[in-house]
Amino acid sequence: MRFGIMVANTGPLSLPDHFALMVRTAEAVGFESIWTAEHVLVPVGYQSRYPYSSRGRMSGGEDLPISDPFLPLAFAAAITHTLRLATGVIILPQRHPAYVAKEAATLDVLSGGRMILGVGVGWLEEESAAVNVPFKERGARTNEAIRAIRSLWKAEPEAFEGRFYRWGMVQSHPKPVRARGVPIVIGGHSAAAARRAARYGDGFFPGRGDPASLAELLGVMRDECRAIGRDPAEIELTLALRSWNLDLVRRYQDLGISRLAIAPPTYAKDELRAELEAFAQRIMRKA
Repeated sequence: MRFGIMVANTGPLSLPDHFALMVRTAEAVGFESIWTAEHVLVPVGYQSRYPYSSRGRMSGGEDLPISDPFLPLAFAAAITHTLRLATGVIILPQRHPAYVAKEAATLDVLSGGRMILGVGVGWLEEESAAVNVPFKERGARTNEAIRAIRSLWKAEPEAFEGRFYRWGMVQSHPKPVRARGVPIVIGGHSAAAARRAARYGDGFFPGRGDPASLAELLGVMRDECRAIGRDPAEIELTLALRSWNLDLVRRYQDLGISRLAIAPPTYAKDELRAELEAFAQRIMRKA
């Protein structure tokens, strides 16, 4: 089992000294990856329900600092050596795929092949409206954007023609370090996300799920793989975990989860090192 830290660009971690302490310590104690979240805007008084809290609201309030997801990863690339650098997740339908392909490939090259591109469709309808992206199109836009990104990462230029994005023969450089491109991980906890992971993903990253509901969701993904003739073992499974104990970690491991991404155990700068080291001792080294 590998372990990552999610929402690694939020709150106090948006500040350089705090963030640097977190990523250096995470690497030193054995975390494999960090995962950054995205909201370019948070509309005041939003009515959409946040799906990862029983309150239906984002933790930290509407004015919680959330840095751009790519720039902190570039910062982390410069001060670490082995830590993998993941967006977890960017809201792909709100971004043009040509820019995403360029940013992800650039970071992959600068980090020596450590980039993971996690993408999702988004849940905040008011944010989507604010950036002029039809919310009901977000799934279709995401599917097409993934195909467009992979097209731009190919060794030879090719034209792309879709419903939302189209261009003639173009060059996009640099190319990712790995011949297959940066791994693309599909985020989400719905059946649609599970089917998207089967069809388009190198990985699947459910944002929530107790063992029973997660087993059902993974069944949807595996059924879709069988329907299209794909081996579901090709899809790396990551789970966001907000509370933990060793027994629960082992239950997820039995379901085929190979990476758990936890929230920072504390945001207090003077406690962060001790808390990360304690987690490594209690959980990571025994899982």
